[in-house]
Amino acid sequence: MAVGPWHILCVVFCLSAYFCFLMTALGVTAGAHRLWSHRSYKAKLPLRIFLAAANSMAFQNDIYEWSRDHRVHHKYSETDADPHNARRGFFFSHIGWLFVRKHRDVIEKGRKLDFTDLLDDPVVRFQRKYYKSSVVLMCFVIPTFVPWYLWGESLWNAYFLASILRYTISLNVTWLVNSAAHMYGNRPYDKYISPRQNTFVTLGAIGEGFHNYHHTFPFDYSASELGLKFNPTTWFIDFMFWLGLVTDRKQAPKEMIQARKERTGDGSA
Repeated sequence: MAVGPWHILCVVFCLSAYFCFLMTALGVTAGAHRLWSHRSYKAKLPLRIFLAAANSMAFQNDIYEWSRDHRVHHKYSETDADPHNARRGFFFSHIGWLFVRKHRDVIEKGRKLDFTDLLDDPVVRFQRKYYKSSVVLMCFVIPTFVPWYLWGESLWNAYFLASILRYTISLNVTWLVNSAAHMYGNRPYDKYISPRQNTFVTLGAIGEGFHNYHHTFPFDYSASELGLKFNPTTWFIDFMFWLGLVTDRKQAPKEMIQARKERTGDGSA
């Protein structure tokens, strides 16, 4: 079967849609999660601007609101003060929490935490101020316009594949961290907490499925025990470090990890 121009354009379009997915994911994983929520590394201004733009492409609330809720989740995990408490079931922790009012404990206990460091960052303030317009541009307009303009893809295909389908998939792989990764998998670091190591979630959320490790060592920039493991977000941060755009990567010492495994792990690793 001969390969024609149409086949090449299909491949190019699929690759561009996947690139948008990766950028979307990094805006959450490397940006809102590991940088702004946990301060597990420091990023210079050009990288912070890129991650803020990618976060707007993700359309999962602005950086301030996402990081605020995530810090509350870690502080009060699996209690009524947890915004997506997994003890309330898979559906609630996956998407149901977005359909109901927040439990009063989420609001009351969340007020006790300090989030001033987030608003001290001018990039976070700018994105929060212009969030709606940045979402329209990054999440819908650019993924639709670029394929149409550069290689003549139909607006229909570009909109529903590179924008809507990509957005839907990215939402659900993020939500799986809150649901599946709190219910299914092993707990080699701390068997007394709900978060698990989940390979399926790791593949979809580009490295965020090592969740038992992450909740045990939330300050670690890799969100996983380093080694030959699939963690594209860590690879990205390491590459940015090599470029000089990342500094102060925090890591849990090997001795600390091993001691924690022996003390509280389930013996699975």
